[in-house]
Amino acid sequence: MSVKRGKYGFDAPWALGGLLFGAVALLALMALSFVNDILAAGLAFLAGALYTLASASSYVYTTRRGKFAVWAKELERLSGDEDVLDLGCGRGAVLLLAAGRLPEGRATGIDLWSGKDQSGNAERVTRANTEAEGVAERVELVTGDMRELPFEDGRFDLVVSSLAIHNIPDAEGRARAVKEADRVLRPGGALLIADFQRTEDYENTLREAGWTDLRRRDLGWRFWYGGPWFRTDMLEGRKPGTPPAHQAEAPAKEVGDGV
Repeated sequence: MSVKRGKYGFDAPWALGGLLFGAVALLALMALSFVNDILAAGLAFLAGALYTLASASSYVYTTRRGKFAVWAKELERLSGDEDVLDLGCGRGAVLLLAAGRLPEGRATGIDLWSGKDQSGNAERVTRANTEAEGVAERVELVTGDMRELPFEDGRFDLVVSSLAIHNIPDAEGRARAVKEADRVLRPGGALLIADFQRTEDYENTLREAGWTDLRRRDLGWRFWYGGPWFRTDMLEGRKPGTPPAHQAEAPAKEVGDGV
């Protein structure tokens, strides 16, 4: 994977802050226990602090490196001339990886630019990242809601989304976003949704819409947000219909314990 030149922040910084605060609190309790000669409690708090720090380290690795490595591998399927849409693109981690593989294509990112789900999330930051990564001329940024995409039917060859759809608070809204992804995909187009919850719901929505070429898979340790209890799954599918002539078929691949 090439060196990242943009600034991509941290995913859900409040969650990482909670882990770090928890580790500090446990260390304080450990020190207090040892000062008061309560050895067993001190050792228990030490174990808890180390465990929490390990979770925080996993979280930092995923948000700063791991997810980039996983998505870089996933996007090897691009042949270079596709039209790609990223739902909830944020600061452009996935969007710009895709753009870097599209010398004759185009990558479009749509977002509402919420700072709650990613630190420093703003259109101007993402635009600066397109310049830093040298792909500005092939990237379009759109402010909009993934539940009501402002694009015509069948426009895109590939729709991707990384840890975004679950942020929609209600099940109906999440289903609408998935249906919108279906609508704007060309027949035979591919869909890649990475999320740490709700992927089974997304799959059910697409099956109700007539999709049959679907599978969910674990993306492995490089996409853990603190540990295997916050693993990320990939929902991968291809829209029924004949693929566009220029779109390369993506061979099935097992990611297993990461890439």
